[in-house]
Amino acid sequence: MLDVDSIRKDFPFIKNGRIYFDSTATSLTPDPVLNKMLEYYREYRSNVGRGIYKISQLATEEYENARKKVAGLINAKPNELVFLRNSSEGLNLVANGIGLRRGDEIVTTIQEHHSNFIIWLRAKERLGSDVKVVSCNKSGSFNLEDFDKSVTKKTKIVSVTHVSNVLGALTPIKEIAKIAHEKGSLIMVDAAQSVPHMKIDVRDLGVDFLAFSGHKMCGPTGAGGLYIKETLVENVEPLCIGGGTIDDVGVDYYKIKKGPAKFEAGTPPIAEAIGLGEAANYLSQIGMGNISDHEHRLAKMMLDGLLQIRGVRVHGPLSLENKTGIFSFNISGIDSHDVAMALDASSNIMVRSGHHCALPLMKEVLNERAGSVRASVYLYNTEEEVNTFLNALEEISKTLS
Repeated sequence: MLDVDSIRKDFPFIKNGRIYFDSTATSLTPDPVLNKMLEYYREYRSNVGRGIYKISQLATEEYENARKKVAGLINAKPNELVFLRNSSEGLNLVANGIGLRRGDEIVTTIQEHHSNFIIWLRAKERLGSDVKVVSCNKSGSFNLEDFDKSVTKKTKIVSVTHVSNVLGALTPIKEIAKIAHEKGSLIMVDAAQSVPHMKIDVRDLGVDFLAFSGHKMCGPTGAGGLYIKETLVENVEPLCIGGGTIDDVGVDYYKIKKGPAKFEAGTPPIAEAIGLGEAANYLSQIGMGNISDHEHRLAKMMLDGLLQIRGVRVHGPLSLENKTGIFSFNISGIDSHDVAMALDASSNIMVRSGHHCALPLMKEVLNERAGSVRASVYLYNTEEEVNTFLNALEEISKTLS
């Protein structure tokens, strides 16, 4: 069980009654991560993979140690983990690097964040690839038969979210991966909303690619990870090439390095990558199982409370069997932005409002074109905060509706 009071002391943002329920958008960053980044700037500020002097070698060692820590968090090998800016860049790298051609099929879902949706629409426009979109019901559940029918021998890649950033619904990744591989397709997972909150094992999931963002998992902005299965690393083209990616160059030729370095052109976000490694270490020391259990307790309180407030419509699963601590809802007669502003003004509670970068889901499945309110819990939130949120929301529903 988490010692939440102790954990909260690591987060300087939590002060003056602030209640932060927007970790799905971006998480808070603890002091150990901030201190590790400052250590780089203060003690071994130099470039990586270039200098032979001791400080540069130390920076390179810390950078590669960070890769090991982040890879270990998802049970990947260090040579399968590429440092990038965020999930979006990882998804784009794969979309542009697997050699899509006219007639290739891409299978994705209606639940996707725009970052895992518009990249495939662009492939359709530019290359003539075919995009198939598997739909879900309002609870966020998929029929696996729809995937089985949609994935064919022409399917190049299946690209799906692990957890909906709107509904908090879990996608059956292992089952979808099995279908994809049986048809000869690759599978990529947008794990931006799962890596921070639960134990992830890329080998157990059976995926080929998995992208996630550091800023959603207690790390800094500007650093994220892309898992590429070891046997596929050399088959994927880098998004950018340049300094750091080159093994040899002549007047009329160049040779790209092997491994993660081929994807990390130019000077990388060194401090941010080191900070991401420390964030992975921070979460590992707490224990992903402990974090999941804590969030489950808070999620049960939040779900039970939301369902009791007059006029509230909760989107997504109405049980926690297939759901994480992300809650999207509307109050009848009140705009989602007005609800968010009222929570901020009355109780210093921070939530997200709008379409959450998931317009197809909002428009086609939920029929909420104006968007919804979204509240999400993380390891530093408390039962007291959930109760404060529910009481404030009940008062808003009485006052504004």
